[in-house]
Amino acid sequence: MDDQPTRQATVLTTADTLGPVVRERRKSQSLRIDDAAGLLGVSVDLMSRLENGQGTVQLDKAMAVLDGLGLTLMVLPKEHPWAREASTPGGGSPKA
Repeated sequence: MDDQPTRQATVLTTADTLGPVVRERRKSQSLRIDDAAGLLGVSVDLMSRLENGQGTVQLDKAMAVLDGLGLTLMVLPKEHPWAREASTPGGGSPKA
């Protein structure tokens, strides 16, 4: 499932912020939600809840979805340069 990488880093400030990132990545790979769920070994309900920021999703399941879609979750101090760059408008694009 390796496709064109997402170029924008996203700072997650709420649980709802993750859903659009997951949905955009899935769609960029031309995957329907049911196909993605099957390939990633999770339920369609879980994918839907994750993408819509509804209910709770276990961290290990969310991590499996991210990994399967070619995304990663990084935890950085807020003052880290990468976190500050991703938080600024127009920031977050990796250097070529």
